[in-house]
Amino acid sequence: MNKVEHIGIAVNSIEQAQTIYQKLLNTNVYMTEEVASEHVLTAFLQTGPNKIELLQATDPDSPIAKFIAKKGEGIHHIAFLVTDIIAEMERLKNEGFILLNDTPKRGADNKLVCFVHPKGTNGVLVELCQEVG
Repeated sequence: MNKVEHIGIAVNSIEQAQTIYQKLLNTNVYMTEEVASEHVLTAFLQTGPNKIELLQATDPDSPIAKFIAKKGEGIHHIAFLVTDIIAEMERLKNEGFILLNDTPKRGADNKLVCFVHPKGTNGVLVELCQEVG
């Protein structure tokens, strides 16, 4: 894994949360994007080399909606940038980690993504991200 790519934060309202985080980080949202396959609206902020992804559910049955219903707003996942997501997925499977998808999916911010089940990572949902060429 190359570096932390971003930290995902589940929110009830992107509009409200982006106002807070823009003030907090003294920077503007540089991109919003809907990922229909995940039923989520995203907004990205960057401060220095660090990125924050705000995630708002677009469907009451989506993973983000379920997360907020169970745990409330807050940190949802940590994402790591990888060079070869297929190889990294295979490595993690060989190490005994459970992946939430068998093949990478198209995610926000021009990335291929795969999630590692939090049961194997002390309760933290881990996302692998690879830039799409």
